[in-house]
Amino acid sequence: MPSPSRRTVLATGSAVGGGLIAPALPPRARAADGRERSSDDPWRTVLDDADLVWQRMPTAWYEGPYLGNGFLGSVVHAEPGAPAKAVRFSVQHSKVQDHRPEFGSLFGLARLPVGHFTLEPVGTITGLDWRLGLRDAELTGTLTTDRGTLALRALVHNDRSVLAVEVNPSEGERGFRWVFHPADAISPRAAFKPLPDGYRGNAPAQVAEHDGTWAAVQPLLAGGEHVTAWRERAGGATRTLYAHVAHSYPRRTALGRALKEVRGASRLPYSALASTHRAWWHAYYRRSFLSLPDARIQRFYWIQLYKTASAARRDAPVMATCGPWLEPTPWPNTWWNLNVQLEYWLIHGSNHLELDAVTRALSEFRDNLAMETPQPYRADSLGIPRTTDAHLVNGAASALTGYGVGVPGQDPPTPEVGNLTWALHNVWLSYRHTMDERILRDVLYPLLRKAITYYLHFLEPGPDGRLHLPATFSPEYGGNSRDCNYDLMLLTWGCRTLLESAELLGIEDELAPRWREVLARRTAYPTDVNGFMIGADIPFAKSHRHYSHLLAVYPLYELTGRTPNERALIERSLAHWVGFEGALQGYTFTGAASMSALLGKGEDALAYLGELMSRFIQPNTMYKESGPVIETPLSAAQSLHDMVCQSWGGTIRVFPALPAAWADLTVHDFRTQGAFLLSAVREEGVTRWVRLVSEAGAPCVVRHGIAGRIDVRDGRGRTLRYRDLGEGTIRLALRKGESAIVTARGDRPDLRITPVRPNTPAPRWGLPLMDA
Repeated sequence: MPSPSRRTVLATGSAVGGGLIAPALPPRARAADGRERSSDDPWRTVLDDADLVWQRMPTAWYEGPYLGNGFLGSVVHAEPGAPAKAVRFSVQHSKVQDHRPEFGSLFGLARLPVGHFTLEPVGTITGLDWRLGLRDAELTGTLTTDRGTLALRALVHNDRSVLAVEVNPSEGERGFRWVFHPADAISPRAAFKPLPDGYRGNAPAQVAEHDGTWAAVQPLLAGGEHVTAWRERAGGATRTLYAHVAHSYPRRTALGRALKEVRGASRLPYSALASTHRAWWHAYYRRSFLSLPDARIQRFYWIQLYKTASAARRDAPVMATCGPWLEPTPWPNTWWNLNVQLEYWLIHGSNHLELDAVTRALSEFRDNLAMETPQPYRADSLGIPRTTDAHLVNGAASALTGYGVGVPGQDPPTPEVGNLTWALHNVWLSYRHTMDERILRDVLYPLLRKAITYYLHFLEPGPDGRLHLPATFSPEYGGNSRDCNYDLMLLTWGCRTLLESAELLGIEDELAPRWREVLARRTAYPTDVNGFMIGADIPFAKSHRHYSHLLAVYPLYELTGRTPNERALIERSLAHWVGFEGALQGYTFTGAASMSALLGKGEDALAYLGELMSRFIQPNTMYKESGPVIETPLSAAQSLHDMVCQSWGGTIRVFPALPAAWADLTVHDFRTQGAFLLSAVREEGVTRWVRLVSEAGAPCVVRHGIAGRIDVRDGRGRTLRYRDLGEGTIRLALRKGESAIVTARGDRPDLRITPVRPNTPAPRWGLPLMDA
């Protein structure tokens, strides 16, 4: 990785000793002014280093470049069956779905494929040299044929949701062409499962020209339509394709909007579109910074930040299993028993709450959640099915068409009832990382109250005097069990969180005594000699990719190894879980990495991430099982966060689980619980300094990890009082907007952030010819 020639000053405005340093970077670095930054800009350095490159033709979703803005998505690879004749640019959209709830979320409400363009050169393709530039969120490069070359630039515009592809051909390739291929508007699940009785595909799309702009209009049997509109703009030999997708339901109004968007965008040359697009992305990245000495993992991390912003926006649908890049899949919708939760974890530490669609969607569609709850309990309870569409609707429930919430003690339907409570843990994380009381008051508290009330209907005392749950389902293990750990752990977290929230909000809730009773009387989590069981009736006795039986350890942090016995139980359970080969998948190893980080085992955490990288992550950092899914690589970024910083339980832990090989590390504006922005630098295995900026004035306890006596100063270099809690932990009183800098006593390090040097060279992601 290149090392900058001049280090960039961290945006504090002062040195530790009080001498002023001219701030070279604003606090949350405004890069949207369009000015070029010099090559010693640390963000530019790490982003340029992380670019994916292709010198071999990608052939599938798992190999190609991808572009997106949370709505419109495109993956680029060779045209199947004609890899030397055409390049495919897929065109998919996260809002495009069917509207026939009688066939369930996986058929009748499924995401629908839109289509793809083929770039068809005159000659036969003989080579390529492409780069996906993360910083600008653009694909650039050259396609070579036996007749010449085609230089291209492509983006999905951040604001306009327009795919723009500029092609500059050599003389022999001026006759290249674009062709749009509408997809059959049928659930992708149809390629994997039998069709429900009475289900049929929608009619073919109708393609026509509209005064120089083409449109493929896809009518839907249930009403509404989706439309792909496109046109080309020529400027000399250069031609630029502009394409936009619009969806409407129940009225058929998408055609007019699609034509308007394409015509408006096509009035602008590619360079003008790119300018505003790049400005958004430059500002996006500058909200946080992470650099570590493993070049392959550092590149992977920054690619996940790119991927997340390409797939998510607060106002976009909650990510489906493929994100906006729909492919043939048995899972063509949103999955709530793990996928959603893992997809969005990284937004908190990386300081990207602007991507939080989960909090927005759960709030906006809470009435739909009530309708998805079994009818006898709708007055006071809420649940979310395993699968829903973008509006959190499952429709008709069956194992073929979509899985409902279920009722404890009954089957069918499968009683998988904890998914909403787990999703609300993500909302709680958004609250804790921002301390925005509106999230707590308006979303988390009312929804969690009803999710926990659903459990309360079924809790019953047993002969032992303890409260027990009837049989429920632990995601994916198979079989129902009484006192299922998945549900007991979520129930415990939910009751504790409701009591804490009621106190914060000043609410005297009539259910509070019942929540306290649950915490005092609920049965112990079922365990045996191997650790946590699935439930009272089912031991953990086979290979299982899911960590649903371990949620109290991670991510709930209800059990953290506070006592030797508790730590031994966690270690035993973790070893037993990952010790069964056969059904383990990628997110098994991200979960194991985060649990190891909780225990302070950085070497183990890194080893688990190594297993993930070598066995499951694909050339473009996508991930596959029996279909394409994106949650696992995104959760690996969270595992890195957990190694670098943890802030559960009211304490910020700096560098809690770093492997020995990561002797140097830099983090900047990493968001923690309590709404603090953490910056810290580690050099030669020693933490040099830690800075915390308080955005909410919340209580501040930090385990800084600096050995010996320390100095604590504010942003102007003045000494700050603190309370020493022992074990490298201090308590600070910071008001909103105040900051503290912690260093070793007498040390006056430069408050600068730089990319750290890699330990060894590593290959780029993508399909490079060389391995370095």
